[in-house]
Amino acid sequence: MLIYALTVPVAIAQTRMQVTVYAAVSMKEGLDDLTRRFEKQGGGHVRVSYAASSALARQIESGAPADVFISADLQWMDYLDQRKFIQSASRVNLLSNRLVLIAPADSKSTLFIAAKFPLAAELGSNRLAMADPGSVPAGKYARAALEALGVWHQVAPKAVRAENVRAALALVARGEVPFGIVYSSDALAEPKVRVIGQFPVNVHPPIVYPAALLTSSRSKAAEALLRFLRSVDARLVWRKYGFVVES
Repeated sequence: MLIYALTVPVAIAQTRMQVTVYAAVSMKEGLDDLTRRFEKQGGGHVRVSYAASSALARQIESGAPADVFISADLQWMDYLDQRKFIQSASRVNLLSNRLVLIAPADSKSTLFIAAKFPLAAELGSNRLAMADPGSVPAGKYARAALEALGVWHQVAPKAVRAENVRAALALVARGEVPFGIVYSSDALAEPKVRVIGQFPVNVHPPIVYPAALLTSSRSKAAEALLRFLRSVDARLVWRKYGFVVES
């Protein structure tokens, strides 16, 4: 009984120094780097679960244990906020990104992104890789951009609607499709693709990555991690991986 009395407080203390983060998969390289730095500085052990923001939000709604949520758009953070799953006062806009058109690294294709640009004609009978435009942030941004440019209806039947942006990236990297739409940070992380061009920022909603603590969190280290991800040193790391840092 004495052992039990001593070990339970220790176990609780250890749990409070652990942080579980649910984060958009497009953040993987940058967030992995920063969480390693946080751990080396004694900030606590960090475990990160990556997926599409939509999938993560629904997991949190279903009771999945997490301390921090970082979404690739405002909608899914709003979704959890409205349902009281996040600590609203902790919510911050952490990062931004750019939307790009990519091709395999050895592709000779060239396309200038502008109104009515001939993406459908370039695809021919081939497919376009993009995240699911019905729920996944990268896919929603891509659809908005293609609609604004007047080419969505021609391109939509040719779209491969991947479960997340990294799945779309992989299709292009493997040469299974000639083009894909991903974030700039994704393209930077994959040497087997090259950027054909950037979409103008005014053809889709601003790409914003909000972060917040969850109301169910009992981790003392979670708030410290969120502060660390906004620090001056962290800003340099985010930029290294292709993100735009929110002021």
